[in-house]
Amino acid sequence: MKKAISVQLSILFTLMIFFMGVNPLFAHYMWVETNPIGEIGKEQEVKVFFGEYTYGLREEVGGENFERVKKFKAWIVAPDGSKEGLTFVPSEKFYVSTFIPKTEGTYSVLLDNNEIDVIDYTQYDFGIFKTHYHSLAKVFVGKTPGKTVSENPLGISIVDVSERNLEKGSDLKLKILYKGEQLADTEVSVFVADQWSKQLTTDENGEISLTLPWDTKFIVEVTKKEEVPGSYNGEEYEFIWHCATYCIDLSN
Repeated sequence: MKKAISVQLSILFTLMIFFMGVNPLFAHYMWVETNPIGEIGKEQEVKVFFGEYTYGLREEVGGENFERVKKFKAWIVAPDGSKEGLTFVPSEKFYVSTFIPKTEGTYSVLLDNNEIDVIDYTQYDFGIFKTHYHSLAKVFVGKTPGKTVSENPLGISIVDVSERNLEKGSDLKLKILYKGEQLADTEVSVFVADQWSKQLTTDENGEISLTLPWDTKFIVEVTKKEEVPGSYNGEEYEFIWHCATYCIDLSN
């Protein structure tokens, strides 16, 4: 029954998109999934998706849509600040890589994609723009949790500054940065499956807080329009559309 309702809602969403004249690709985003709890010496799997999690949409690797955003880079920042690049292999609906934690602490899994061709959405009254995706996932090893790092000087960073390891009922605390500066009075969306979402607004310090109500997967998304024209690969654009996500998986 739940699956049938989900399918009906997805169909309704598609029809709404069609009749509103909005290209559904505009709402897509990239996100990184991994088990938030790691172990020293044990291989940790990292997956990269493109689509819309809340609607159950994951684009196929090799398909036209995922092909547009496949030039991403991802890396691990260890508790001591050292970095390790990740090499991915394609699967059906995601790219996958692995790394092995060597010490206790918090590992930041970061993805950046600033190599996406210019898109012309003037027919949807949105303009001509270049997209910049950035994503975060967090892996905690041991007993003392720490905050994640920020490494996106050209766009949006989501930093997890929660005071303890996340679980059902715990308080999520995030700090949103734009080019290294706190991003105040900005909308932050939180998604789970089956079309549930919640919108929050950052305070004067660029922070939000949210109690996580369920053992499920949450996707946090922040976007910003940078009104600076330019060119990329010989194509002129009017602005840059920045999109950052953070996947928090409490379902394991």
